[in-house]
Amino acid sequence: MRQFAVALAFLIAHSLCAQNLRGAWEATINDEGKMLRNVVIITDAHQVATFYEAKTGAFISTNGGTWSLEGNMLRETVEFDSENPERVGTTSSFEVEVSQDELRIKDSPLVWKRVDDGSIGKLYGAWLMSGRKRNGEFQTRDTNRPRKTMKILSGSRFQWIAYNTETKAFMATGGGTYTTVDGKYTEHIEFFSRDNSRVGANLEFDFKLNDGDWHHSGFSSKGNPLYEVWSLRQN
Repeated sequence: MRQFAVALAFLIAHSLCAQNLRGAWEATINDEGKMLRNVVIITDAHQVATFYEAKTGAFISTNGGTWSLEGNMLRETVEFDSENPERVGTTSSFEVEVSQDELRIKDSPLVWKRVDDGSIGKLYGAWLMSGRKRNGEFQTRDTNRPRKTMKILSGSRFQWIAYNTETKAFMATGGGTYTTVDGKYTEHIEFFSRDNSRVGANLEFDFKLNDGDWHHSGFSSKGNPLYEVWSLRQN
């Protein structure tokens, strides 16, 4: 009975700590007079961390992949890294300290402050593009293929990333804050790796959840009509 109680206590503590990690976190750093923002979004099994200039939104770098927690050790397997593609496919571990409002990694000077716990918006999770409509014709996409477009959302922040786990290529990313109100999904862009002029733009789309899939329609930042379907990641 005593051994069972100890095991149960460990499982509860592990569950609470893992739950505390989920959501969005933010840290700032002064890099030779430039204020940089580091935003981390953590969902049930996936995470992304991105650096960009706080004032201009100029993109610097992003990396992410899958994660798990064993005690205080955060284990990460890298799926994409814009600066160091050779890290793709590798696994590393970090000792973390997490409270209700702060996240620290041992031996790192950065302190991340909680932005949200994943419970605000209706689209929390890691999603893969699984289909789109072009010229009135619907096309499906195999989400198991190496070439992926993932969109990861906390309760208030979003980021999409296009990458290839086989070639280790990083294509592009963009992100910022979002809201879901009355069937409207609205993005406020804070960084975009391909075009800094998009920073500050607001994009509004119609959205609905249909059998667990996210249907997303409207106009792109270039003014082109789009209809996309996103499916929650299963692995």
